[in-house]
Amino acid sequence: MDPIITRSDIEEAHERIKPYIHRTPVLTSHSIDELAGCSLFFKCENFQNVGAFKARGATNAALNLPADLLAKGLATHSSGNHAQAIARAAKILNVKSYIVMPRTAPEIKKRGVRAYGGEIFECEPTLAAREETLAQVISKTGATEIHPFNNYDVIIGQATAAKELFEEIKNINMVLAPVGGGGLLSGTAYAANYFSPDTVVIAAEPAGSDDAYRSLKSGRIEPAQSQSIADGLLTTLGDKPFAIIKSKVAEVITVSDEEILAAMRLVWERLKIVIEPSAAVPVAAVLKVGDQLANQKVGIILSGGNVDLEKFSKLLSS
Repeated sequence: MDPIITRSDIEEAHERIKPYIHRTPVLTSHSIDELAGCSLFFKCENFQNVGAFKARGATNAALNLPADLLAKGLATHSSGNHAQAIARAAKILNVKSYIVMPRTAPEIKKRGVRAYGGEIFECEPTLAAREETLAQVISKTGATEIHPFNNYDVIIGQATAAKELFEEIKNINMVLAPVGGGGLLSGTAYAANYFSPDTVVIAAEPAGSDDAYRSLKSGRIEPAQSQSIADGLLTTLGDKPFAIIKSKVAEVITVSDEEILAAMRLVWERLKIVIEPSAAVPVAAVLKVGDQLANQKVGIILSGGNVDLEKFSKLLSS
């Protein structure tokens, strides 16, 4: 059977979105390497447009829409980063965007959506409420849904982050990405498959929302529990990413909220950059299993930097 996503799909997407995204830097830290016992290479998607990797997939999916569908606008549901990415893509393409967000979404992410001209429809913080509200919005507006992760054009766009990492850093033994809905992780897995085939792909997930870990164990998609400070990862896997993850991801490492906060603080202090809790999850995973990674070259996708500084500065100082 032909692969779902081809090498040329990723290469063409990368060329398509290059005018609208940053080629984000890869940072290193000797002091964090010493703590982890391996050589770490941080792909800093917190420096991406909208402050997260989501700009890649959203832009690729929007640019791939036929003109007649695009003219009616873009719609999605998201806790924040994909919401901002869709609103930005719509602004670039001069169309409207309609964004369903849980009422509990961080205010910084709501402000970002509004800054790009997105119209927000708030709902209860459940997947059912998101989908029901989005269906109503699409029925009223005729806009086209671009799903946060269960969309191949989105997955292909997300794959370009790891593609850039593998182009810059050769012979990476292992790459870690956080997993929520699975778009970034499945894209990273395909990027490794084509651009660094000897690299092992590992997922990192909050223990309080460990549906990917349980899904790989059971062989079927398990519901998310959504109990974690990593708000960007509190969603159930999509069936499209899950099919990819089952075949191309070696394992899922889970970490506690305490480990996530410690990793987040470490990155803030040692790398001197701001990352959000979701981005700290793979850092926490590496620190947790450091003994298993001795002398390895390990890539980490730092997924985003949209954090409520007032909220987390209090947590980090406690």
